[in-house]
Parts: sequence; C-alpha cells; structure tokens
Amino acid sequence: MPSYKLLSYHDNKEIKAGVEVDGSVFNLASEIAFHGPDSNIDGTSLDTAIRRWNDLEPLLNKISNSPSTRARPLNSLKLAAPLYNPGTIYCAGANYFDHAEEMGTTIDKDAIEPLFFLKSCGAIVGPNDNVQLVKEYSQKYDWEVELAAIIGHEGHHLTTENAMDIVAGYTIFNDVSARDVGRRTDWNFGMDWFRHKSFDTSAPMGPWIIPATGIVNPQNLNLKTTIGDQVMQEGNTSTMVFSIAELIVSLTKQVTLKPGDIIATGTCAGVGFFRGIFLKPGDTMRLEIEGIGELNNPVV
Repeated sequence: MPSYKLLSYHDNKEIKAGVEVDGSVFNLASEIAFHGPDSNIDGTSLDTAIRRWNDLEPLLNKISNSPSTRARPLNSLKLAAPLYNPGTIYCAGANYFDHAEEMGTTIDKDAIEPLFFLKSCGAIVGPNDNVQLVKEYSQKYDWEVELAAIIGHEGHHLTTENAMDIVAGYTIFNDVSARDVGRRTDWNFGMDWFRHKSFDTSAPMGPWIIPATGIVNPQNLNLKTTIGDQVMQEGNTSTMVFSIAELIVSLTKQVTLKPGDIIATGTCAGVGFFRGIFLKPGDTMRLEIEGIGELNNPVV
C-alpha cells in the first residue's frame, strides 16, 4: 500500500484538505466524492474529516492506492497547519527524563502521575508561518520540539493494551513558551500555565500528519531543534517518562478523548531557559522528528 500524508494547504483565500502520495497532493473532498460518495464525510477540512476517522481511514487506503482526481505538486503549495480548528490540545509537562534533569528535578516515575496543561487552539500556526514575539508580553520566549499524537477514535478508561488504537497519526508540535510570565506573585497559586504556554502563535504545528500505520515505533524517534544554525535539542522519544500509551491512559481516566484532539507528548532537554538563550526576531526555528519531517517557523 502506498504511504500517504494528510495535510492542509492554502488555495486562494481558503484552506483545503489534501492527501499527499509520492509528492503529489490530491484534494481530499474531491477524492472522497469519487471513492466514497455515500460516506457523508465532510472533506473540506481535515478538522471535519478526522472526526469521521473510523470511516475515513479505509477510504484513505483506497485513495492512496488509486487517486482519481487532478493532482498538484507538493512543492507548489503553501501548507497550513494540518489541523487549525481541532478539539482540545492536551500537553504533557516535564515528560522527558533529560528535560526534568536540566530543570534540576529527579523523577521517580513510580511516585508520580503524568502532568498535563491545555493550550489554546487559537495559538496554532502552520509551517513557515511567523511566530510573533510581543515584547510587551514576555522577554523570554523559548522553543520545545514535541511529538504530537492526533486522536482518531473516542476513548475513555483505556488501558496500555488498547490506548494506541485510538491514535490516527502523528505530527510535529512546537510548544513555544514564555518563561518569565508563568510565575504569579499577585495570586497565591504559584504557576500560571495558561500565561506561560498559551498566547498567539505559540503552537506551530505540521507540516502534515503521518498516519499511525506509517510510524513503526513512535517510542523510538529522533528529535532535533535548530535555532538559526545552532543545534539546541537532540533527543529520542524513547526517553519519555510516560509513553504515549501511558499518557492516553492517564487522560482517559479523567476525560473522554475524541477524534480531532491533540496530545503533545513533552520535550527533551535543550530548551533555552536553562542556558539563558531565548528567541529573538530574525531567528528561524527548525524542528525535526524522524519519520515525520521538518517544521520551520521564522521569528518576528
């Protein structure tokens, strides 16, 4: 079966969903109309289509084997974030042993449970979109390369044996952080994760979604962040504290995960905060994850 990528692209003033096969991009809505006219799947965007993942995935296999509409070269398109109106973005905090170590924390996995915070969907930007540093908001913006799991099936009270069954695919996620606004002194609650993590353009994502069937082992993927020409992060998903399956199990004890939700699984060591290095206008962030590709965003 040919491999495929799911992506979103700009077409005049619209964002459309596409299926990439061997460098050619086919409009998803057109392909669904040909291969599954009775499916009633709304393929105008990946946000709507992925909510029907149970029915969409078999169609995608047909499309990738025998695309039937006019193609456009991938390199001729301006890509958007694959999902720009998803469900909920769940982010795992301090989920790599080496990142916890650089924060001065020793993790005893048996004594803790996963830590999560939410990120606003309105913060999403796509490949090559500007990340805007508002100097009045923060003076210490930072990067975090993360593997993001895209949920394709509803799941509640899952186990490690079946948790991965609800994952539709994977993409690259940059958890841009404002390090100097998270601590609150005006309230007696300590850390303000919303201010720290959720602001305009703080969630670059893309460049596409690789289906779960296309990633042999998501717990053994190399990660890399380059700022300008300097490599800042190099790690591997094998050093997560809690695996993707364990994160899903933990979340589904509390909430029902739904198609279109995103789980950003944490970052490895090498963020700027602990070296006193922060993003500045003119920088370019290049994030790479093995098996997925490269996500680039300029900083303004």
